[in-house]
Amino acid sequence: MRSWGSSAAALAVMLCVAVPAGAKDSSKAEAPSLPPAMVALEKSLHPQTGDVRIPEAKAVLHLGDRYYFLPAAEARRVLVEAWRNPPESAEGVLGMVLEKDTTVFDNVWGAVITYEDTGHVADTDAKTQDYAAVLKGMQEGTEEQNAERKQAGYPAMRLVGWAQPPSYDAGNHALIWARELALEGDPVNGLNYDVRLLGRTGVLSLNMLASMKDIGDVRSAAQSFGRSVSFEPGAGYADFNASTDKAAEYGLAGLVAGGAAIGVAKKVGLLAIILKFGKLILVGLAAFGAAAFGLFRKLVGRKDEEETI
Repeated sequence: MRSWGSSAAALAVMLCVAVPAGAKDSSKAEAPSLPPAMVALEKSLHPQTGDVRIPEAKAVLHLGDRYYFLPAAEARRVLVEAWRNPPESAEGVLGMVLEKDTTVFDNVWGAVITYEDTGHVADTDAKTQDYAAVLKGMQEGTEEQNAERKQAGYPAMRLVGWAQPPSYDAGNHALIWARELALEGDPVNGLNYDVRLLGRTGVLSLNMLASMKDIGDVRSAAQSFGRSVSFEPGAGYADFNASTDKAAEYGLAGLVAGGAAIGVAKKVGLLAIILKFGKLILVGLAAFGAAAFGLFRKLVGRKDEEETI
């Protein structure tokens, strides 16, 4: 008997620290064993390549033929119907990006796209940010949330550290970082890659979930995303007008510690769970200091709803 599962991506939700998804080696040969409804879902999708516009962000993803995009409605169907995410967790999702020659049931990573009208995020102190202090605060918050996770029936999680320390590409106004997380009882550490593209008055987010064993592939894709987004005329970072535009209440360190994702998380609610290769993904926020939060996602052992064929 073998369970079927889904891909590695989810929208972040609030209050229980989440961990990055561990990917599983899979092949397209498994597709025929999917339930008929999932086969039908896969066939109903309309992947797009090339240049894809994200109207809400006034931005364009230049995907070429290396990746494909699923529009908002289809991405939400994947989240809810294929990956078993509660419907409210798909609110705010603007689309999804996956690697070419993969499906929503067979891939190493998946990137969920959201946009938050944060206001203009200043990058003037990009070279002086103390990300070691940010990491320490996030680790402390993670530990503090373990009691809640265990009470909710989920294993403890530990933020191991940076899989890639935060780095800022001033030319493309792209902030990229990655976290390595360990889940109690899971032999493989998870990987959560975050790509934030700064615009005039908001931040476009591509959040990628995978396993540490796939860090090379995910790092390459994250760097590609950091260079492949352009904002439309008038919506770019340099178009900010201090006299008329809203400014964010935090800088780059605030984005790493939570920042724009907090608004999305509040829309979704307390807790979201989705399936990934026959397991559960628990997504949420970890406290950072008294007011900031850090987003984490992680594959957790499937409890009692595993389907078999």
